[in-house]
Amino acid sequence: MTPLIGVVVFPGSNCDRDAMEGVRALGGETTVLWHADASIKGADAVIVPGGFAHGDYLRPGAIARFSPVMSAVADFAAAGGPVVGICNGFQVLTEAGLLPGALQKNRGLKFLCRTVTLRVDSNDSVLTSGVEDGALLRIPINHFEGNYTCAPETLAALQAEERVVLRYVDNPNGSMDDIAGICSEGRNVVGLMPHPERACDPLLGSTDGMPLLQSFLAAASGAGVSSRPG
Repeated sequence: MTPLIGVVVFPGSNCDRDAMEGVRALGGETTVLWHADASIKGADAVIVPGGFAHGDYLRPGAIARFSPVMSAVADFAAAGGPVVGICNGFQVLTEAGLLPGALQKNRGLKFLCRTVTLRVDSNDSVLTSGVEDGALLRIPINHFEGNYTCAPETLAALQAEERVVLRYVDNPNGSMDDIAGICSEGRNVVGLMPHPERACDPLLGSTDGMPLLQSFLAAASGAGVSSRPG
């Protein structure tokens, strides 16, 4: 079965089309999940994309977390459904409590837009399952508030449970423990600041995002959790 990936769109989202193009290029189908939707429309997996949800007027993700669709996403995640939040989507997932910690302003208070090198430090997640531990990936970042932080006990748990799935080789933003991406206790919810959907075409400078999205599509195909009728 071709996996159907729901892509959440908030007012201010601007990476939803990139995410949909990346999914389609790898053989998946997509459906738009508007922030006011009360369901995920039968999707097999969900992407919360980058952008500036509700203009980030309070703080990134703080308003988006109250959108009706996020209740449906939370229920889906609780049932084991694959969910990934990219950049602003990672911020939304932390605000919604689907992932621990928070994203604060970058070290040096500078907006960052460049390609960085990531190291896969755990392939036990819906986003990294098809990539070898230790693999290096060149993927772009595009954020002002990508500096991951959390309480010491939370960091200790993330480290002990190998839930830091991606780390920066050369930390660009001051993120604690060089964290670029983490997963939930169930390994089915992942948040990351870099943009794998922007590294899926040689013309864009890298195809290193493809194995991450391929892993996600594979998880969607065999997740065992689907809201499709029948």
